[in-house]
Amino acid sequence: MNKINSSKPPPEKHKEKIRSMFNSIAHRYDFLNHFLSMGIDRLWRKKLVKLASGSKPEHILDVATGTADLAIEFAKTKPKKITGIDISENMLKIGQEKINKLGLDQIIVLKQSDAEKLPFPDNYFDVVSVAFGLRNMTHKDVALAEMNRVLKPRGKLLVLEFSKVAAPLEKVYDWYSFKVLPRLGKLVAGDDSSYRYLAESIRMHPGQQELKAMMHKGGFGHVDYHNLTGGIAALHVGIKC
Repeated sequence: MNKINSSKPPPEKHKEKIRSMFNSIAHRYDFLNHFLSMGIDRLWRKKLVKLASGSKPEHILDVATGTADLAIEFAKTKPKKITGIDISENMLKIGQEKINKLGLDQIIVLKQSDAEKLPFPDNYFDVVSVAFGLRNMTHKDVALAEMNRVLKPRGKLLVLEFSKVAAPLEKVYDWYSFKVLPRLGKLVAGDDSSYRYLAESIRMHPGQQELKAMMHKGGFGHVDYHNLTGGIAALHVGIKC
């Protein structure tokens, strides 16, 4: 098992570090996401949208939307409006370019915002989603409570995140995460440190049961999760009471 540096800078400096990191890798983020996961990340997002769309949500908030891949996938379900937020202006810029190219600018609106201080009224959205962003948030409990606040009663929160892999996969997954991933990040994006951080953040993120408990504490009465690809990722679904 690789040793992880668990020390963190002060909260505001941590947020700025995250914003700066994603600004720096934004130009290669989509390519590396799909390349490093061999396209499986697309299937995971489709799974999330399928679970969310059963209730035919009209107003959707995608937190940590990044380059808007999930928001664009949601647009296929024909909601009235999708709002995507992220702290990285460069990620949002690329997302906006994709949205404009697809002619979805009347459905998807992107805003730069902090997930811990959502600029929306209480009980506003039918669905809130966050894909591969919760682990980067400084105060996950605050962010989850904010997502709960802006959801309508009986609304759904869907959290897609890397999680605790099944025991037989642990050694090979650690090797890939800490040895292969940073090297590929340096080769393709010229940035090994950001991808080393991403590997460390995955290991430090709460496992399936821990995140389920956190969501309960955040105000979600019913929480369930689905392991994806041997637990490499997990999709948590919480219902606001």
